[in-house]
Amino acid sequence: MSDYNTGRAPASVITDVGVDAGLRHFMLGVYQKMGLGLLLSAVLAYVTGTYGPVADLFYRTSESGRLLGLTGFGMALQFAPLVVILVTSFTMRQPSARAAGFLFWTVVSLIGAGSGIWVLLYTGASLVSTFLLTASAFGVLSLVGYTIKRDLSGFHSFLIMGVWVLIGASVLAMFLHIPGSSLVINVVGGLIFAGLVATQTQMLKMTYYAVAGDAERMGVMTSLGALNLYIAFMNLFQILLSFMGVRRS
Repeated sequence: MSDYNTGRAPASVITDVGVDAGLRHFMLGVYQKMGLGLLLSAVLAYVTGTYGPVADLFYRTSESGRLLGLTGFGMALQFAPLVVILVTSFTMRQPSARAAGFLFWTVVSLIGAGSGIWVLLYTGASLVSTFLLTASAFGVLSLVGYTIKRDLSGFHSFLIMGVWVLIGASVLAMFLHIPGSSLVINVVGGLIFAGLVATQTQMLKMTYYAVAGDAERMGVMTSLGALNLYIAFMNLFQILLSFMGVRRS
C-alpha cells in the first residue's frame, strides 16, 4: 500500500537530536497512535474472522470453518483501504488535524476488518508468533531510521515507486496465475516495506523540525506519520505470515 505524503524538511535539518525532548514526545505520540491502531485492527480482525453473522458477510466458509473464498463485500473490503488512500491523496492536500485523524482511523478500521481473512487462514499461535517477530523487526528498523545520519529521502522515493510496481504486479498475478510470482512478490515486498519503516521514521524526525511549535500541523503529522508506519507494519506482518504462518487444517 502506498505511503501517504507527509511532506518533509530539507536534509539540512538532520542533526544530532538524541537529547531533544520535544522530538521524543512527538515520536512517542506517533508510536502510541500506531499502537492503538494495531490494537483496534486485532479486535476487528477477530470479530470479522470468528463472529458468524459478520464473517458470513465477507467470507465463504465450509461447515468446518475452512475459508473457501470472499463474498462481494469481502472483495470490496480488501480493496477499500487502497481506494481511500488514493482518493484522499488527491483530495486532502492540506488536511486539518481532525481530517488526518479521521483518515487514520478509517484506514485502520478497514484494514483491520479485512484482516479477518488471516484469522480464518492461520492458527492463533502462528498469528501471535508472527506478530511478535514483526514487532521486533519493526523496532530495529525504526531505530535505524531514527539514529542514522545519512539522508534517506532519495531511497524513500525509490521505495515508494517500488510499492506501486508491487501493487501492479500483485494485481496481475491474481489474474494471470504466474508460477512462483507469489514468492517473488513477497520477498521483494518484504524488502521494500522493511526499508520504508526506516525511511519513514527518518522523515518523521526531519518533519518535526519543520512543524514544531505549530499544534495543528503537529496533529496532522502525528496522524499521517502513524498511518504510514502502521501500513508498513501491516504489510510486513502479512508478508512474514505468508512464510511463517501455519494454516488451519
